Amino acid sequence: MSKKVIVIGAGAAGLMCAGKCAERGHAVTLFEKNSRVGRKIMITGKGRCNVTNYCNSISDLLENIPENGKFLYSAFGKCMPCDIMAFFEDMCVPLKVERGNRVFPESDKAVDIVDALKKYIDKTGVTLINLAVSDIITENGKAVGVKTENGSSYYADAVVVATGGISYPLTGSTGDGYKFAEKTGHTVTPLRPSLVGLKCQEGWCEGAAGLSLKNVALKIEDTVKSKMIYTDFGEMLITHVGVSGPMVLSGSAHLRNMENGRYILHIDLKPALSEEKLEARLIRELSENGSKAVKSAVLTLVPSSLVNVILKKSGLAGSEKCGNITKTSRQNLLRTLKDLTLTVKDFCPIEEAIVTSGGVSVKDIDPKTMMSKKTENLYFIGEVIDVDGYTGGFNLTIAFSTGYLAGISI
Repeated sequence: MSKKVIVIGAGAAGLMCAGKCAERGHAVTLFEKNSRVGRKIMITGKGRCNVTNYCNSISDLLENIPENGKFLYSAFGKCMPCDIMAFFEDMCVPLKVERGNRVFPESDKAVDIVDALKKYIDKTGVTLINLAVSDIITENGKAVGVKTENGSSYYADAVVVATGGISYPLTGSTGDGYKFAEKTGHTVTPLRPSLVGLKCQEGWCEGAAGLSLKNVALKIEDTVKSKMIYTDFGEMLITHVGVSGPMVLSGSAHLRNMENGRYILHIDLKPALSEEKLEARLIRELSENGSKAVKSAVLTLVPSSLVNVILKKSGLAGSEKCGNITKTSRQNLLRTLKDLTLTVKDFCPIEEAIVTSGGVSVKDIDPKTMMSKKTENLYFIGEVIDVDGYTGGFNLTIAFSTGYLAGISI
């Protein structure tokens, strides 16, 4: 039986859900307050759109969902990464798999993903209305429609909330879904940033702001649990307040209980060299430049904006002659190069985060359909739910999979 369906939000989850509903014969109206659909998709993956992660099993996916992963078991069971890839390739978007099984369009253009989704909803007959929804209409414990910003009311047999989180608010993610959820009696868990830069206590970051460190190793220590909770190798960026870049964004998702000083970043600036090989190189550099200041020797090992930082942390002024450096000072220098530490003070603002962690409680949603357990015919999908993944295409996989599941469940 054909139903009237309203979907609020034309992001990844909303577009997939709307298209899937319409494909199954329902009359679908999709509300989007932006003039164009998929605004946030356009900026994902630095404009390239990391559309999914080519995991072969649900267990592999769940290992990359640190928050309420098991809730997504049914969604992933209906829509795996291979299904997402097949969908876009059927929509004439060739894909490629890169390091870490990250899937991108061959064109490296996020707009191709957005255009494919727009083509999908056009092809399936979805009605797109560029209006903001201001409220959900409920009667006798059921969702029956929505009110829009211009005062109009639209009625339907099912309402789907796909409004995203509160990160990147300029893309339209301004927390509307959380207001709808709370007003209809749902619990919204505390919201915090994930996949975001980190603020650090050390003041030297400001002086090195803009420095990109490539081919370095990172470990994150939880001092409360006295263990390393994250390790990675790659690129990171020094900012005026701390650090950012691919490794840091990924690592931030592991910092679930932020406290000033709890987490320590350990940066190995020379991971390709063992301590023995690095010591041999230091001995050689110092002996070959005996009459020169030690600062010049350090300059051959690290970028100029880090030289004074390394020297200070090693207990050196920099003016000492290379030939006069003691074994103790040399070993201090080695330790600093292999373990430059930063103390995390806080996350950067949630507005700068790629993903919002927290949201509509999974306890209030049926994981087999995405329908609310508290309001009949009301569905929640995508980032508005209290689930989030690591970087690598996992968050878009959540969006597409939950959107697909709601679409076939209505």
